[in-house]
This record gives sequence, C-alpha cells and structure tokens, in this order.
Amino acid sequence: MKSSWQREIETVNEALDSYLPPATTFPPEIHQAVRYSIFAGGKRLRPLLNLATAAVFDVPERHALPTACALEMIHTYSLIHDDLPALDNDDFRRGRPANHKVFGEALAILAGDALLTLAFEILATETAAFFPAQTVVALQQEVSKAAGMAGMIGGQVVDVLSEGKPLKAETLEYIHRHKTGALITCCVRCGAIMGQATKEELCLLTSFAQKIGLAFQIVDDILDVVGDEKCLGKKTGSDVSKKKMTYPALYGVQQSQVMADKLLAEAFTAVEYFGERASKLKQLANLLVKRQQ
Repeated sequence: MKSSWQREIETVNEALDSYLPPATTFPPEIHQAVRYSIFAGGKRLRPLLNLATAAVFDVPERHALPTACALEMIHTYSLIHDDLPALDNDDFRRGRPANHKVFGEALAILAGDALLTLAFEILATETAAFFPAQTVVALQQEVSKAAGMAGMIGGQVVDVLSEGKPLKAETLEYIHRHKTGALITCCVRCGAIMGQATKEELCLLTSFAQKIGLAFQIVDDILDVVGDEKCLGKKTGSDVSKKKMTYPALYGVQQSQVMADKLLAEAFTAVEYFGERASKLKQLANLLVKRQQ
C-alpha cells in the first residue's frame, strides 16, 4: 500500500503537520495527544479516496488537500473515541497503545473533540482559498451529515446498542453503511463536489463509494476473525468477545468474502463511465477490499 501511494501519503502527512499546531504549543498535552494519533501510521485511505476522486475532474491536488486532511482528522477522532472504555474498549490501535492508554481518558476525549472541531475550521478557511463560498458550504454540509447522527454517529449508536442482541441483516447493514461507509462515501462525494460533477456523475460515484464502504467493513469483520494481529496492529477476536453484529457471525467467513467481492465488482461497474480517469479509484477500491490489515 505505502509503496504505490507513498508520494500521496507523504503529501497528506506534510499538509496535516502544517495544519496542526506544534506539539510544544500551550497546553502541550492536548497537542501531543492529537499528534500521537494523527501520526500513528494510518494508511490515509480516506484522504487518498478524496484526492483520487478530485483528480477525476482535474482538481489540482493542492486545492483538494485541505478537505482531504479534514476528512482524515474526523476519521482519527472517531478512532480515538471508539477505543475508549465506554465504547469499544480497545487497548491498542495501529500496533501501539490507544490514545487513552497513553494520555488518559479525559485527554483522549478532548483530543477527539479537538480534531473534529479543527476539521471544520480547515474546511471553512483553507478550502475557501481555492473554491467559491457555495462549494465550501456544500462540502461542510456533506461532511457534517456523514460525521453526524445521519452517518457515523448513528451507526456507532446502533452498533453499541446491538451488542449481545440477536443478529438481524438489516440492522447489521445499517451499522456498516453508517459507522464506516458514510465517511468513505463522503470522501468520494466531496471530491466530486470540488470537481463540479454533474448529478449523473455524482450519482455514479456515490454508488461506487457506498459499495466499497460496505465491502471495506465486511472485510474488517473478516479480518477480526482470521487476520494476523501483528499486521492489523490490534487484537483480533474482539467482535466475538463483545458479541457484536458482524457479517461473519451472520453469514460465515466464506460467504462474507463472496459478498465483499461482489460489492467490489459492482463498484467497478459503477465507474466504468469515467474510463481511464477512474483507474486510481479502482486501485484504491481494490486495496480496500483485498487488504490483509
């Protein structure tokens, strides 16, 4: 992953570093906590999806970077909060102690809050340097919906409330499409919005993103059962121990993989309209679904 997309990943990391205050800024504890999680070795899949979609419409990378970084900040905030004892109660993230295990629960909560807030500041200020106000507002609306109760938060709530309850296919799909899929879809849609996509183009890209978003989380479920802890950077088997709703629990590992592969094929079909312009999006989608970590 990192070898084929190393330049883009480094570009995103440099931009993130420029948007975040130095670790020594007072009070240093919060800035250290924020940077600890932002630079914990993430694959940057969400900003890469955003940049690749913007590139379909020839949006300069420099213009798309603020939005891409804002999306990564929101993703990182969600991971910090997910790991907290009140939610998923995970001790490790990306191969090292979770934020709250290093800085304490209070600072972990505040670090997540800080990243979420900064994401919207970046959208309001940095993105506005390259796009008209109408586009900036559209991006803010898109991101706030995906990150809020109609998206990621809604999915997280149903996930928490469904632990230990009988498995239901419709509930499981709701969780995955919202908790994980909503932000992935948002990354693609924001790229299209920056590129002034037509309604038809936005519809096709939304279909593509929704399918890979669901497939991504199905694979995540599978890896929790059969994945290598060293590669994943977190403990496996946690979904089973917490009696979470997952695709392997409902359909089995083999059938779940078949479903993920089918979604990937359908996603590819959705972007055939764009031809070679969608080649990077297809590459990323393949990495999302075929990954081993």
